[in-house]
Amino acid sequence: MTPICLHNGTVLTGFAAMERCAVLVEDGTITDVFSKKRFEQKHFAPDVRIIDVQEAYIAPGFIDTHIHGFGGYGTDDASTESVLEMSERLTSCGVSAFNPTLYPQESEEMLLAVANVAAAIGRESGAKIMGLHLEGPFLSATKLGVQRPETIRPVDINYMEQLWEAAEGHIVNMTVAPELKGMREMALFCIKKGIVLQAGHTDAQYENMVEGMQVGILHSTHLFNAMSKLDHRNPNAVGTILIHPEMSCEIIADGAHVHPDLFKLLLRDKPIDKIVLITDGLKPTAQLEGPFFANGEEVVFHDGVFHRKLDDVIAGSGLTMIRGVKNLVSFGFSLEDAVKAASTNPAQVMRYRQKGTIIPGNDADITVFDKNFTVQASMVGGMLKYNNL
Repeated sequence: MTPICLHNGTVLTGFAAMERCAVLVEDGTITDVFSKKRFEQKHFAPDVRIIDVQEAYIAPGFIDTHIHGFGGYGTDDASTESVLEMSERLTSCGVSAFNPTLYPQESEEMLLAVANVAAAIGRESGAKIMGLHLEGPFLSATKLGVQRPETIRPVDINYMEQLWEAAEGHIVNMTVAPELKGMREMALFCIKKGIVLQAGHTDAQYENMVEGMQVGILHSTHLFNAMSKLDHRNPNAVGTILIHPEMSCEIIADGAHVHPDLFKLLLRDKPIDKIVLITDGLKPTAQLEGPFFANGEEVVFHDGVFHRKLDDVIAGSGLTMIRGVKNLVSFGFSLEDAVKAASTNPAQVMRYRQKGTIIPGNDADITVFDKNFTVQASMVGGMLKYNNL
């Protein structure tokens, strides 16, 4: 593997910004971060490829922990090859790692989809597949969004064991409704398996959410969307997430799923390291020609999001991670905090210990983008997967 030195950029480490700096990558690992002066004094081995990033930003690779598809490919297809195509294409948006997210399906179909998506892990040539995100099937019937009602089910530990076996242990995170009967036992099962549980598609009241927190449901799915709203007599799901600093939350920063001014409330009420940018991107995101389909139904794109053609219900986002970072900055985040939400924070919440920050010893997952938020290069495990420099 060719060593690479990226220089003449502002390094956004995940906790600070360092201007006019360089990053050295060897054998898939970040081995040094140094100033322009040290770069000019350093004697590199002849095989080191030196790349001038032309005063762009050098950031940790973005980690999308909630994404259904991209470019006409996705988990909807229940196809290993389709998920591999997602991996290949996502690097153009600065994504170095992702959790392909599956909608609930009927019993046997979901087991097959889980097995086929998990089979892509280790075969990808672009962004790394960290593991699966299951958005169900243990969800509230009253907060479905565009989930199909026939695909949700009561809590069932035996079925959860089948899902775990079908995924060969590659389930990283799972969206659940904390108020469902039997959720405590489900949460304890998932803790033993190392699955990050997140509250979403939920009609939980405050006490349900607190009970869920007590058994490790400490993350939440697309805050404000498909969950019980804040009420002055019962904080419900939204209020619980805002009240308790230990709760982390996903947020879709497309300006349509959540009003831009609510991000000011989020910045005020949540610790910055608990905010996780996601796309919730659907299969037709960045697809050039229609018709467009998601979760087995036709969708149309207008007002910045995909809508189910049948009834105009919002079906999901057409956001990319780089555009999400740009939007966060326009909504009031500092650039450093926007990058943290896209890389450092998801790595911490999902326990990806060597990702999300640019420090020596970490995986060399790096995104380079310019002042216009155009991705110039993406590196995964020390290898350039996308390069426009």
